Amino acid sequence: MKTMGAVPHMGQAAVSNPPVKRAINMLRNRECRGLSVDRRLAFPLVSFLFFISKFLIFVQKYDFLAYLCTKFNSMKRVYQVAGHRFAVVMPDNHLAWNEMKPYEPFLVGNDNDLAFSVEMVDELPNTSDKQKVTVSCEAPDAARIELYEWQGQWLLEMAPLLEAPVRVYLITDKAFKKGQFRVLGSMRFSIGTVLMLMFAFATAQKDTLLMHSSVAVKDGKAYLFLGKSGTGKSTHTRLWIDNIEGCELLNDDNPVVRVENNGEVRVYGSPWSGKTPCYRNLDYPVGAIVDLHQAKVNRIRRQSLLEAYVSMYVSFSGYRFIKEMADGLHATNEKVVAAVPCYTLDCLPNAEAACLCYNTVTQ
Repeated sequence: MKTMGAVPHMGQAAVSNPPVKRAINMLRNRECRGLSVDRRLAFPLVSFLFFISKFLIFVQKYDFLAYLCTKFNSMKRVYQVAGHRFAVVMPDNHLAWNEMKPYEPFLVGNDNDLAFSVEMVDELPNTSDKQKVTVSCEAPDAARIELYEWQGQWLLEMAPLLEAPVRVYLITDKAFKKGQFRVLGSMRFSIGTVLMLMFAFATAQKDTLLMHSSVAVKDGKAYLFLGKSGTGKSTHTRLWIDNIEGCELLNDDNPVVRVENNGEVRVYGSPWSGKTPCYRNLDYPVGAIVDLHQAKVNRIRRQSLLEAYVSMYVSFSGYRFIKEMADGLHATNEKVVAAVPCYTLDCLPNAEAACLCYNTVTQ
């Protein structure tokens, strides 16, 4: 009795005479269904068939079509905040686009004169030879941003908390005009942080300041409330809205102040509003800027130019040690405090403080 041959490995096709092998045999016999084949064509033809067979195996094993869709079917959307346009490029239908809903009021169709562009990527180069420049973190519950120099570019590594692991990497040119970022954690934190930083840094020399502030609007003018985290900026704005008729919120965390070509200082809504979902594509002239301080009594006074400069200086985003960026920020700050009245408000979190502030700054 004849014995059976070896059983092929499960999952492999049991092909005793593969297509490429059959082609080789036919070419050796110089017959292919009755057609004579020149031996000079044998090698390139066999090589081509071999390549096709390997390519089909690769397609099946690695889902090559899906790879191509992810690699080349990217979507670019353009947004405009405070008159500055920027582009975001990410794979089409990626879940990350769900985190872009706050940006929808700022969508535009024209990508001319972009302030910056950023692209989400799956991988970034090996940056082990990076050189640390600085680490910024205000408190244990605040985001940590590590800045490095790497091969003539900036590398930023960001984490949501001081002790948390890095969740997003950003590589950008020195002018912050073009960057690539890779996300390892929360999409909301990663995308929001990348776009805020790129916007603040790319517009620093364009009479623009990304502020840490809450903004109330009344009678066609906007009023900015500054202060350290936890001072009560959002609370004071809410007191204005609750106790002053016709008052409304423009932005609760990161509005944009811009000095226009005619010298007017205006404040713009932005896609970044902290814990309060207020994403309004509106802008108003600035009526006043108020630096808040918690106190046991309510009192308000007008600041000197120097006091106003310092209050603003600690309230906008930017790296002061980058000379070009610092020069732009300082120049814009000078224009703002020279044109807008600034005040210090020592206050309690009550309606009396809101009314005292309103009656003073709107005189």
